[in-house]
Amino acid sequence: MADDMDVTQPSPRGTKRKGDDTLPLPAPRRIKALAQDVVNKIAAGEIIVAPVHALKELIENAVDAGSTALEILVKDGGLKLLQISDNGHGINKEDLPILCERFTTSKLKAFEDLTSIGTYGFRGEALASISHIAHLKVTTRTKESSCAWEAHYANGKLASPKPGQSAEPKPKAGRQGTVITVEDLFYNIPSRRRAFRSASEEYAKILDLVGRYAVHCSGVAFSCKKAGDNSGSSVSVPASAETKDRIRQIHGSAAANELVSLKAEDQRWGFKCEGWVSNANYSSKRTNLLLFINHRSVESQVIKKSVEQTYTTFLPKGGHPFVYLSLEIEPQLVDVNVHPTKREVHFLNEDEIIAMICDEIRESLSKVDTSRSFMTQSLLSNPNPKVSIATPMKQTTPGIPATDDTPDRSASRAPRIGTKKPYENNLVRTDASARKITSMLRPERTIEEAAEKGDDDMEYEYTEREPMACRLTSIKELRAEVRDAMHNELTDIISTHTFVGIVDEQKRIVAIQGGVKLFLVDYGMLCNEYFYQVGLTDFANYGLIRFNPPLPLQDLLKVAADQQRGNAGDAADEVDWDEVVESVKELLISKSPLLSEYFSIEITPEGELCSIPILIKGHMPSLAKLPQFLLRLGPHVNWEEEKACFQTLLRELASFYTPEVLPLPPSASSNDNGKGKGKVVEEDPEIALRRKKLRKAVEHVIFPACKARLVATKGLLKGVIEVANLKGLYRVFERC
Repeated sequence: MADDMDVTQPSPRGTKRKGDDTLPLPAPRRIKALAQDVVNKIAAGEIIVAPVHALKELIENAVDAGSTALEILVKDGGLKLLQISDNGHGINKEDLPILCERFTTSKLKAFEDLTSIGTYGFRGEALASISHIAHLKVTTRTKESSCAWEAHYANGKLASPKPGQSAEPKPKAGRQGTVITVEDLFYNIPSRRRAFRSASEEYAKILDLVGRYAVHCSGVAFSCKKAGDNSGSSVSVPASAETKDRIRQIHGSAAANELVSLKAEDQRWGFKCEGWVSNANYSSKRTNLLLFINHRSVESQVIKKSVEQTYTTFLPKGGHPFVYLSLEIEPQLVDVNVHPTKREVHFLNEDEIIAMICDEIRESLSKVDTSRSFMTQSLLSNPNPKVSIATPMKQTTPGIPATDDTPDRSASRAPRIGTKKPYENNLVRTDASARKITSMLRPERTIEEAAEKGDDDMEYEYTEREPMACRLTSIKELRAEVRDAMHNELTDIISTHTFVGIVDEQKRIVAIQGGVKLFLVDYGMLCNEYFYQVGLTDFANYGLIRFNPPLPLQDLLKVAADQQRGNAGDAADEVDWDEVVESVKELLISKSPLLSEYFSIEITPEGELCSIPILIKGHMPSLAKLPQFLLRLGPHVNWEEEKACFQTLLRELASFYTPEVLPLPPSASSNDNGKGKGKVVEEDPEIALRRKKLRKAVEHVIFPACKARLVATKGLLKGVIEVANLKGLYRVFERC
């Protein structure tokens, strides 16, 4: 009877009624805590997405440690081997047991410290994450340690390198700093390892990252290459390289030659920005943005799009710029903890800061005076009328001579297609190759012609002598010091300048033009540096100025001593000048083999000066300075050390060759018996002749030589002053 009854009852828990059928429901899952190993691997997968992210963490740790040289080895795109060596302060042995535990760091103590964090790393997760997904080895040595210590890690803990061995750090030989070796990355995550397409693609990402930090980290040397590759480093940047030189080495001369310096600062928004941006003459297929915020390499699509929008008015369609920006924002305004790999940061007043940077870029590009490159179509005879022949044309600014990049000067006169006429204040007014009014005057005899007619004191003899190759380490180091002190912008100005004229002979000031700017240059300082560099470049291969007959060394030194006695005043009585003369004479005679071999200063055993070196043809140093030059070789040259000896002696030689200051020519009249009648005082003929020779040598010999081979060092900046800028003058006259 029960079968005939239709009784509806509630379904029991865990079943579902559907007509006459019942289906079981799944039981709710229990919530469990994940195993620590799983937690660590998940966290590691978020932080270390690819080999390039592991390297980024290691580079930032090395720079935080005060390193000045980083060497990176890569194998199979970093999956097989990733090694970074630095010369930082190292890791204490006592810290090695907890080095790879999560959230162990020396850079952060409280959460509030994030508002003023000034280092790259702060979470203490990088090495911990790497140790969970790779085989990690750390070799480190501090300055106070007597040896290096090597430790192996697995899953955040110390591990033994081989079964049966102790896991404790082991002493070994090593230099100060840290070497971190990461092998078999993602060995325990096969799906992640299989996701990488190719080793070459990962290596390209690594080179891009190393290049970014190599550009930004001034004073730090970078080297990156494939393990076992003996062909050289893919990236190699010396520690002494300036930012523009680093860009040149990483991104090529095409970008570096077209860079404009950028600076912006605002106290209200609490930021400062420095960088280099390409001008309107550079264009690439994609935007190359190197962005650093508080010295951390980050990405920002907002900044990238804003910069690209700024360049749309300067670049042709499809063209993109090169931009390197280094933003320093007050730490309390920046949130650096918004991304697992710290690839992105957020900061306050973002729109205002970006707007100011873009305005500064726009203003810098508007002020740049440079040439533009365009593609034009030349109407040439073509056997195939369906195919047009496109030829690149370098459109140069009128008045600038064609360079190696400009095949034909006629291109400068060709009309530019689809472009506006350049502003008048961008045109350079001086052409160094154009004819000057002085060329219309009676030509003076050349040095060779004067020598043939006996009008010159010097006779040039040419001998065939093989140049001696200099293998002295001291000279090579001195040459390297000159290269390291090079100032690129000033070197460019000197190498492309146009000589205007001598402004002040007493202060040794000349005026030169570089581009649309006019500079006053201390040619005494410039000549001193030039002759010093000539001495280094032509070391032991100088020409000879021979004295016929030879000059008595003692007589020359006595003349110099008398001059010193007269200049010293009362203090001259405290010095035995005869003893000084004798001691310097004996010193120079004893050093005559060295002076003769390396400096072409020949002194006989009897104490006669036979020759001095000739550093440049066409300029004879003042023989009135010869006694002082010889006397100074005694106390002012360091004869004890080789490098110091060569440096100080070459400096004295450069000072000897630097043009002297002549007395002012007489311009006033002397009264005759007080009656108001005067007579013109004529200048001494010898001084007048010397003045004429010096003026000619400065303009036609020394400055052309400086233009050809001078490496302008940073010390010369004190002797160069910009006095006029064509654009600035236009703005002044526009107001009138």
